[in-house]
Amino acid sequence: MTMAMQLRTMGRDDITVHGCRSGFTDWIAEETEYPNEVAEAALAPAIESKTERTYRRGDLQERRKALMQKWGA
Repeated sequence: MTMAMQLRTMGRDDITVHGCRSGFTDWIAEETEYPNEVAEAALAPAIESKTERTYRRGDLQERRKALMQKWGA
């Protein structure tokens, strides 16, 4: 939603963000060695499942940071 809101703020109703999530996850799977957990944490840092939140101790911040730097390059 952040990207969609930014596009609206810019007055760019001619552009959509559809497919951005799938393009990102495809790139991670095909071009990197990062596991799915890091990809999901990068896309949605808030864990929806109460059970998973209970057992997940770390936030993968350093791995997410490295992943996003690679994506940016």
